[in-house]
Amino acid sequence: MADLELTHRRKNPLSGDWVLVSPHRNNRPWLGATEANNHTEAPAFDAQCPLCPGNQRANDAINPQYQGTFVFTNDFGALNSAQQSVEHDATHPLLMAETASGECRVICFSEQHNLTLPELPIEAIEQVVDTWQQHYQTLAAQYQCVHIFENKGSVMGCSQPHPHGQIWAHDHLSSEIAVEDAKQHAYFAKHGRTMLADYVEHETNTRTRVVFENSHWLVVVPYWAAWPFETLVVAKDDVRHFGQMSQAQKSALAEAIKVLTTKYDNLFNCSFPYSMGWHNAPSQTNTDDSHWRLHGHFYPPLLRSATVKKHMVGYEMLAESQRDITAETAAALLQQASDIHYKQGRRDE
Repeated sequence: MADLELTHRRKNPLSGDWVLVSPHRNNRPWLGATEANNHTEAPAFDAQCPLCPGNQRANDAINPQYQGTFVFTNDFGALNSAQQSVEHDATHPLLMAETASGECRVICFSEQHNLTLPELPIEAIEQVVDTWQQHYQTLAAQYQCVHIFENKGSVMGCSQPHPHGQIWAHDHLSSEIAVEDAKQHAYFAKHGRTMLADYVEHETNTRTRVVFENSHWLVVVPYWAAWPFETLVVAKDDVRHFGQMSQAQKSALAEAIKVLTTKYDNLFNCSFPYSMGWHNAPSQTNTDDSHWRLHGHFYPPLLRSATVKKHMVGYEMLAESQRDITAETAAALLQQASDIHYKQGRRDE
């Protein structure tokens, strides 16, 4: 096998994109921008927070005194269900547009303003997973594409500190899903096997990049990871979308999320920012989806510490993704991170 500490490229089979890996660059001195590392403890309830129970939102709606998860239609959703035709210049082949309609929902993970996913008890995360499934099933019955995701931390553009995620559903097939669908379909047609099932088998056999696994889920730093501590959460069973998950699979997913996000926080002793989301097989297509496997992508931006972020600029924007530490090094650091949250000792005192 080639020396993976030398500069080389790796291909992402889900997208077809290449990643330039330059391990020696992680030794360079850092004089660039750093992010603020705010250790201020938030209160369990914030009277000014539009997502806390009983508070007023920007559209004057009043939140109920909810316990556990709370879901509402996004007050400033990027999509709406109104069917409106888009006017565009059809006289030139480079000027294309089409109508986009759908729904955007917000999911508060709990009534606690100060508890992110890794800080919630496992039972609360199970409720989040149940909520994801319930709303997926409702929306997938109407829309072709359902995206469940979370932006954690202000560095990822999160505008509200109350821990929450979103669901966007729409008629069109999003670009990422369209590419992954085509790549997985082509692999299945060529090999007669599901791409991500084969990848799960390979990673569980080699174990080099495995961060966590249980009976139903594998968490791995993918061989082709672009972000420094990127992870892929893959169903080990033949599950193609959220609607197919059993209670056992949902409970196991809650455990995987708890362990992974706790390890993230423990890596630099901070509330580790990321964007994460689930890729489901397209719905409403009436086509065979046996080439699909449900999976989630976690894209955290931190590189060296709680204050040093990886910037996707310059070469990454104009050429291809580039990373400074190998996926194997990142996996080793996550493997070594404790699965007991670093704040737990403070709370137990």
